[in-house]
Amino acid sequence: MRSYELMTIFRPEMAEPDVRKEVERVSKALVERGAEIKKDDFWGKRRFAYEINHLTEGFYSVLQFDAEAEAIVDIDRALSLSDQVVRHKFFRPE
Repeated sequence: MRSYELMTIFRPEMAEPDVRKEVERVSKALVERGAEIKKDDFWGKRRFAYEINHLTEGFYSVLQFDAEAEAIVDIDRALSLSDQVVRHKFFRPE
């Protein structure tokens, strides 16, 4: 298993409890694919350094987990298709 971090930015017009539910759904989907969640860090609403898709702020969330490489493929696709997600990025911390 490898260590990963997933940073996700959700749309600013969402209510905070709804954003937390979405983060929980992503966590559950990772666990269903064999991942082991280490840390769930919710940053809340933050301003962007630059405009993204005509938005200037969003809700940030960072998940740290261990998983096989195949486990993140489905999650990556689902987040790419989600209307609630402004941006997401998987990292491999060194």
